[in-house]
Amino acid sequence: MISRSSISLNKYAHGHLIGARIAASSLREQVEVALAQGHEVVFDFSGVDATQSFIDELIGVLILGYGPEILDRLVFKSCSDNARAVIEFVAADRCDQYVRAHSH
Repeated sequence: MISRSSISLNKYAHGHLIGARIAASSLREQVEVALAQGHEVVFDFSGVDATQSFIDELIGVLILGYGPEILDRLVFKSCSDNARAVIEFVAADRCDQYVRAHSH
């Protein structure tokens, strides 16, 4: 059984929005530690939306560093339609970028 690390994103929000790239950067460092320990990481979006820059710094950087398969170890819980759309856009864009960079 895979162990899970759960991260509630509402503590990073200002009101109902998380947008600061710097907050995503420090959070991503925690995520990288959990992934290195073999954990699956669950992001709980209950009550919050996220900007594209936050999601890109959090997830886009992971995809560029570890490849698209890193998405198999990330779970996005309780996302609004807007948050899910941003996650899907960033993931698709960064997966394409990773594949282009590693296809020579």
